[in-house]
Amino acid sequence: MKKTIVIAPHFDDELLGCGGTMLRKAKEGNITSVILVTNLFKKNKKKNIKDKIIKDIKKKIKFKNIYELNFEASELTSSNIPSLIKKISAIFKEFKPDEVYVPHSSDIHTDHKIISEATLSCTKWFRYPFIKNIFAYETLSETNFNISDPNSFKPNYYVNITSFFDKKLEALKIYKQEINSHPFPRSKTSITALANLRGSESGFKKAEAFQLLKGII
Repeated sequence: MKKTIVIAPHFDDELLGCGGTMLRKAKEGNITSVILVTNLFKKNKKKNIKDKIIKDIKKKIKFKNIYELNFEASELTSSNIPSLIKKISAIFKEFKPDEVYVPHSSDIHTDHKIISEATLSCTKWFRYPFIKNIFAYETLSETNFNISDPNSFKPNYYVNITSFFDKKLEALKIYKQEINSHPFPRSKTSITALANLRGSESGFKKAEAFQLLKGII
């Protein structure tokens, strides 16, 4: 039985980038978990709302564990990398994931870049021999907004989420404060359009795309 973990810089990144894939993996018997790196609200305000959101995510996506690191959103700097590495490493050693999903290193948001760097430092085979696959996922309004990086997201791995897309959209209602009307990037129209595009690239009606950073067989 495989174990999969998603590293989400912010609440909703895990659903936008991997929601359909996590639903499919749970259906196939994988044990899935998520690390939420930053707080949903500043200084832990609105705790009751946050706790309900976490409960709803766990139920809808069937995450076994939801790990909260409680860093302040948009306040991460390179000075936080040692602390991030320590916390992520401890979770990896406890959960022992076979697969790790990380934000792409070229995302326009600095939080994503820092978290990607810290996470990848926790994937060395001689310290984490259980990790076999590392995937970078795309996040609307972050991955596709970096127009100058030559190392931008280049998908080479696709997951058919046709049967799980409606459930992904339903789960995203949990983050209604983050979803807006089109042409806002994180809109139902944009999310559907991206799933259709990735599906057309891979022969499915709906798909999520990833960049396989490392694979060990």
